[in-house]
Amino acid sequence: MDPWTIPPAEILPNGPAILPSNLLTVDGDRFVLAQAKAGNREAFRTLVERHSRAVFRVAYRITGSEADAEDVVQETFLRAYTELGRFEARAGFGTWVHRIAANCAIDVIRRRPKHIVAGEDSEAEPLLARLASPAPGPEREAAGRQMRARIEGVMQELTPLERAAFTLRHLEQQSIEEISGVLGQNAEATRHSIFRAVAKMRRALGPLVRTEP
Repeated sequence: MDPWTIPPAEILPNGPAILPSNLLTVDGDRFVLAQAKAGNREAFRTLVERHSRAVFRVAYRITGSEADAEDVVQETFLRAYTELGRFEARAGFGTWVHRIAANCAIDVIRRRPKHIVAGEDSEAEPLLARLASPAPGPEREAAGRQMRARIEGVMQELTPLERAAFTLRHLEQQSIEEISGVLGQNAEATRHSIFRAVAKMRRALGPLVRTEP
């Protein structure tokens, strides 16, 4: 199923009439969110279209698997639709679904058998390969492959919480406050999660990875 068209119509109840065709031009989510909370399924579909790519990116970077990320996207928006009536909009809709996605991705990692290596079924570049980013050239290809393999190995040693915190900080460039909100913990705990992840990276990779918590 195409993750950008979820949730499918069959799981959504009938709602009011379809929104005007210029809905996508409305600045921000507030109007669309109000329509979705009123039961308009096309409004919720608009929110999915606006946020699904960002949710997929977060899910992929945390899980390291394209298939798992697609499952996380599905589960995220199903949960969001189910709980929409309780959403109070004190945080933005995007922040809210990022929180749901991060927790869904953490659950996926926790359910994995220890011997499963994330990303084996994905055609995308391995998780965190960007951190290596050596200068281009044929002479660096072998070193690049070795680096990616080492990064994948280190990622398997991180706890689900460390992996999520590290991803949100160093790949999604989120603030400590934003990450704390997503993970449901205080700022000090978030800093410790990031610090532990970075420390494990440094021990395994030495000077090849230069990141700060």
